[in-house]
Amino acid sequence: MTRSAAFFDLDKTVIAKSSALAFGRPFFQGGLINRRAVLKGAYAQFVFSLAGADAQQMERLRAQITRMCTGWDVATVHEIVRETLHDIVEPMVYAEAADLIEEHRAAGREIVIVSSSGAEMVEPIGEMLGVDRVVATRMVTVDGRYTGEIEFYAYGENKAAALREVAAGNGYDLADCYAYSDSVTDLPMLSAVGHPTVVNPDRALRRVAAERGWPVLQFTWPVALGSRFPIRSAPVVTGAAVGVGAAVAGLAWYARRRALRVVAATPPVPVAVPGRRRRRGA
Repeated sequence: MTRSAAFFDLDKTVIAKSSALAFGRPFFQGGLINRRAVLKGAYAQFVFSLAGADAQQMERLRAQITRMCTGWDVATVHEIVRETLHDIVEPMVYAEAADLIEEHRAAGREIVIVSSSGAEMVEPIGEMLGVDRVVATRMVTVDGRYTGEIEFYAYGENKAAALREVAAGNGYDLADCYAYSDSVTDLPMLSAVGHPTVVNPDRALRRVAAERGWPVLQFTWPVALGSRFPIRSAPVVTGAAVGVGAAVAGLAWYARRRALRVVAATPPVPVAVPGRRRRRGA
C-alpha cells in the first residue's frame, strides 16, 4: 500500500515568526553576531518582511549570511539553540497548524518539515513538533567550525527536489501528498504534490493560488506548543542530502522584530479538514 505525507514549510506556515528571527537575540547575546552585523542586514530584512524577496534578493542575502557565519563554532550554535528553544519556539506555533498536523496524523500521513532555515534550528523544532522527517539547509563544517560554504540550500527548486527524494525513499505517492507554504518561492514544492494549499500567502503566491484554484488558509492564533503536542525525545529523521546554516538567525532580528510589531491582528479563519472542501480566501 502506498504511503502519503504532508509537507510543511516552517516560517509563517507552522510558526508565527521566522525561525531565523526567533533566535536572533540569543545569538546576539551569545556573541555570535554584533550590533553592526544586525544593523547591516536590517534594511534588506525589513523589505523582505513586508514584500517578500525574489530570487536575486535571496541570492544576495545568502551570500551575506555565509560571509557572516564563517568561522562560527558549531558547538556554540547548538548550545544556544538547545538552551533557548523551548522558551522561544513553544509559544509561537499556530493553533491552526497544530490542528492541521494532527488531522494529517489521524489520517495516517507522515509529517515532514521542509525549511530553508538552518538545520541547527529546524531539526530541534521538528523534534518539538513530533514530526517524522526534516529537510533543512546545511552548511559545510571543518574542525567544528562553519567554513562559509553551503552544502545544500533548501530553497526554491531545491526544496522540490528534496521533497521528491524523500518521497521516493519512503514510498510516498506524491499525487496523494499535501504541501503547505506561505511564499511564492515554494511554488515548485507546492506544484510537486497532488494537494497544494497556501497559508498566509504573499501577494504573488495568492495570485497563483487564485489562478490554479488552490485552497488558501489564514493562520492567526499562536499557542503554547506543550498544550498541543507531546514533546518527543527521539530525534526526527533528516533529509539525506539537505541545508543556510544558523547564521540566518542573527541577521534578521532587528528589522523583522520592528516589522512584526506593526502587523495588525486579524480574526481567525477556521482550518479546513483534509479531504473536505475548504473555503478559499479572497
